[in-house]
Formats: sequence, C-alpha cells, structure tokens
Amino acid sequence: MDIWMIFVIISIAAIVTEIFMPTMFCINFAFAGLITAIISIFVSLNFSIYLIIFAVLSILSIIFIKPLLMKLVKKDTKADFASQYIGKTVKCIEPINKMSGAVTIYDERWEARTEGDEISEGCDVKIVKNDSLILYVEKV
Repeated sequence: MDIWMIFVIISIAAIVTEIFMPTMFCINFAFAGLITAIISIFVSLNFSIYLIIFAVLSILSIIFIKPLLMKLVKKDTKADFASQYIGKTVKCIEPINKMSGAVTIYDERWEARTEGDEISEGCDVKIVKNDSLILYVEKV
C-alpha cells in the first residue's frame, strides 16, 4: 500500500467520525491527512517524517482552522434562530415583566421578559430579541 493511501484513509476515517460526532475536532485530522497525502505523492520521504508532518499539520489546523469553523457554525445557528423566532407573534401564557413570564411558540414554553410595562396573561406579544434561552417581547 502506498503511503498516500494511508493518509487518505485517515482523512476519510476522520470525516466519518466527524459526521457521527460533530465536534469540529476530527475535521482537523482530515485536513492534515489530505495535505500529507498530497505531499507524499510528490515528495519521497521516510514514513516517520510523514507522521511528523501529519502531527504538525494537525496541530496547526486545530490552532488556526478550528476557530474559524466554530465562528461559521455559530453565525449559522444565530441566523436560524432569528428566522424561526424573532418577529413572530405568540401567546403570553404567564404575566410577563422584567423578572419573569412565559410565552408559547411552536407548542414549546419559553421564558419571556419585557423591557416595558407588564403584559398580562393571554395577550399577543411579538418577539423582538433573545438572550440565550430568554425571549424578549413587546405587546402587539
């Protein structure tokens, strides 16, 4: 078996592992394995040197590429949340004030707060923003 095939197999295994455990960690080994495979096609070295190249590329990938991928994933999650919840009109199921309250949306109960006057139970409210798992609303 050629050396480049070993590193392609490592890359494929890392990608499959990342699919089943999406931690953005194994993808770094996939990048490193692919680059090492390409290097091994063009440059003939000892196998231990390829392992060192793979290790260095893995560490560099973890340091530089993982933070970029994590930022991309977080941006997509925020955009998805905003499109599903922000701007929607929902029912108030508990009185809402600056300290407590709740709404229901998509048959789910969510903690809610208002920055204005208290909103009584049963009113329609509009979601204007979120802070973690707390939705901020205003009366419609």
